[in-house]
Amino acid sequence: MLFRRFAAVLAVAAVAGLAALQPAKAEPRQYKMDPDHFAIVFMVHHLGLADTVGMFREASGSFTYDAAAQTISDVKITVQTDSVFTNHEARDSHLRGTDFLNVQEFPTMTFTADKAEVTGENTGKIHGQLTLLGKTRPLTLDVTFKGARKYPFGDGHYAIGVSARGTIERSDYGMTYAVENDIVGDEVHLIIEFEGIRQPKEG
Repeated sequence: MLFRRFAAVLAVAAVAGLAALQPAKAEPRQYKMDPDHFAIVFMVHHLGLADTVGMFREASGSFTYDAAAQTISDVKITVQTDSVFTNHEARDSHLRGTDFLNVQEFPTMTFTADKAEVTGENTGKIHGQLTLLGKTRPLTLDVTFKGARKYPFGDGHYAIGVSARGTIERSDYGMTYAVENDIVGDEVHLIIEFEGIRQPKEG
């Protein structure tokens, strides 16, 4: 099964999978999130009427993948919390404040991957940890491997494409503003889309 060979890398943020297009004796290689091809989107219910949609515009991520052993290590995705954007200036300012992301005290949130499991030919689950507002909680992402190829233009780098979905309850991280009266939903739905770029060998 194609995904069985890609599942481990699907941890990057999301995150990621790769093996079928790698030689069996390949050495461990580092991958980095393409800063020009990623999206980290969230949706939160508002007043029981509709979802408010936003995104984070600044993030970085990297991991090491051993194709021969099909293992992944050093996985970390870092999101700059002050890059939050919902296309509404007053709301974005509120989100950056102490009621929500508290970006002055916690300028980043991070996701690290623990393990992956296969659920289909090109799908799986990534089990990791999300650190937000100084608290670390488990986060499972449903992931889909979208493809892998060498770029046909530009620098010709080798890249993989991944989609990931997940849900957190923001109150688990101490973000309780407007939860009790259900003005702002507790559940936050995450949508992550990105390309990972294989890095040149060291030395």
